[in-house]
Amino acid sequence: MSENKIIQIGVIGAGNIANVHMNEFKKVPGAAIAAVTDVYVSLAESRAKEHGIPKVHASYEELLQDPNLDAVIIAVPNEMHAPIAISALEAGKHVLLEKPMAINAASAKQIIRAHRASDKILMIAHQMRWEAINLQVKEQIDKGAIGEIYNVKAGWMRRKGIPGWGTWFTQMSKSGGGPLIDIGVHMLDLSLHLMGNARPVSVFGTTYAEFGPKRKGIGTWGKPDWNGTYDVEDLATALIKLDNGSTLTLDVSWAAHTDMLDNQPYLYVMGSEGGATLRGNKGKLFTELFDRTAEVELSVPDNDEGARVRQSNHFVDCIREGKEPITSGLSGLANNLVLEAIYESSRTGSVVTLDWNI
Repeated sequence: MSENKIIQIGVIGAGNIANVHMNEFKKVPGAAIAAVTDVYVSLAESRAKEHGIPKVHASYEELLQDPNLDAVIIAVPNEMHAPIAISALEAGKHVLLEKPMAINAASAKQIIRAHRASDKILMIAHQMRWEAINLQVKEQIDKGAIGEIYNVKAGWMRRKGIPGWGTWFTQMSKSGGGPLIDIGVHMLDLSLHLMGNARPVSVFGTTYAEFGPKRKGIGTWGKPDWNGTYDVEDLATALIKLDNGSTLTLDVSWAAHTDMLDNQPYLYVMGSEGGATLRGNKGKLFTELFDRTAEVELSVPDNDEGARVRQSNHFVDCIREGKEPITSGLSGLANNLVLEAIYESSRTGSVVTLDWNI
């Protein structure tokens, strides 16, 4: 693709996360949001006016037939990720797909098959990989400063943060789960990335719903629908074994009686030569020198452009250069396999072995 060509992007979905993408892609040279659609056409029209988007399509099917579009951003409820992503790839569009990749592992595998049959880019939107502190930790890992990573503990424990009670967020058939698939997927993805993308092979986990069914723990994200339903978890915990013998512990909640790390995401990396800690937007590196412990505090550079701008630029670079995204379809599948295994383990009380057959 010519370096001078402006990559024309359509946005499928016009909700909160779609609005974030619209804002961030304004900062990306060589790309333009050229069209938008949403099941609520009036919302799409409002976003188009707000962001100066020239075209509003009546449906995602119509948008995918727009010959002027090179790529699409898919920012819709989880249940629609696979159908729309598959249709987009078959229509010859590059795809930036919001997390989680799909509502379950079977749907994620369907996307992988469609991607393999295409010659297009498929990238999963996991912006936490692009945070400045996380990039610094990954750089040190790649340099060998931490050695062999054998154990990681990660999580995100919100005290009062159930989003959109009664909407698709809290309905298993539409979302695929609660905090585990909503915010836990971020910590899972970042952990596997820092661990060198070793393949998860088995999972033991448990989920709980102690707040949502009682209409407690309600957060500020999304508007509740008190006529709706809540049939997902509000806390999950799991131990994940990887094929290189390393282990990952994951804890996540939308609501819990705790102030664990001030409700911020956290990740502890333990390696043979060093370690790292991530807490919110802060981080530290650890090692031992001259028989004494040593540590270095990490900081976000001044005027940092932000994780989502870096993510957006990477998507455009992958399209121009025809290269595999860092957050590839297979990374999305790994997440879906683990998430589904945690839910299955909770139902059965047994260890679940992951099925990687595509």
